[in-house]
Amino acid sequence: MMLPLKLQEVSFLHVIKPLSLEIQAGPSTIILGANGAGKSVLMRLMHGLLAPSSGRLLWKSAGRQAMVFQRPVMLRRSAFANVLYALNVAGAPDAERVAREALAEVGLAHLAQRPARGLSGGEQQRLALARAWALHPEVLFLDEPTASLDPTATREIEAVIRAFDGAGTKIVMATHNLGQARRLGDEVIYLHQGRVVERAPVERFFAQPATPEAAAFIKGELPWDS
Repeated sequence: MMLPLKLQEVSFLHVIKPLSLEIQAGPSTIILGANGAGKSVLMRLMHGLLAPSSGRLLWKSAGRQAMVFQRPVMLRRSAFANVLYALNVAGAPDAERVAREALAEVGLAHLAQRPARGLSGGEQQRLALARAWALHPEVLFLDEPTASLDPTATREIEAVIRAFDGAGTKIVMATHNLGQARRLGDEVIYLHQGRVVERAPVERFFAQPATPEAAAFIKGELPWDS
């Protein structure tokens, strides 16, 4: 397992203030915070899509990781070909078989030959998760994966996320959905204006928030749409 990930005095421009974190393998980590708190930027820093302005990010070792965004990018090809492309880029063996299995895992086997861009929003998000599943990542970063989806599609996505967790993938997810954080999280990292102001097991975070910022957020007294 590639974790832990250590962030030592990492900052990014004026969005993320200097912070230090260690992300361990195992429990699902939920990143919560109001609009503009820096959730998406922190996720991109951890995944390596952004370079920090200062500080260091240290992985224990190299390993497989994947990231799924709120609005996944779909290639102009079939659902099957989208997964196959990701596998071919990664140089994965037996790519066609693995692609079929990944689509089946997220419930899209019957749509394998459907143009990816013609799928519904929930189906596209499941396809993005299938691309990640096919790579068997050790760490999966999820940035607001259900923010624009209806309740039915959200339940389907959450079922896939639980399957990742059950298979041993470390989940690190940013969400503005408090119910979702309770359902899927083991621990919460709460960001406020680019700073980590609280970190706690999910039950304690919601039952006994330790900071006024977190307490106000839970009560809905701060804007929390992403």
